[in-house]
Amino acid sequence: MSVKIKPIVDHESYKVNDNTIFKDRIGKWNCKNELSNKERYAFNQYENIVIKNPRFKKHSISIYKG
Repeated sequence: MSVKIKPIVDHESYKVNDNTIFKDRIGKWNCKNELSNKERYAFNQYENIVIKNPRFKKHSISIYKG
């Protein structure tokens, strides 16, 4: 199963497969539905590589396979 991460609003909300993950008022990532372990791992990787990297001005769609 692959995991597709699509930015909705950079640094605020992202689509992880069919789930929307967003940052709440205190800065934590939340999702209305529970993410699978693979989705959670892929988003954590995306956050560390893309979201927290100041060299990325515009976030792009990423697909994690495995």
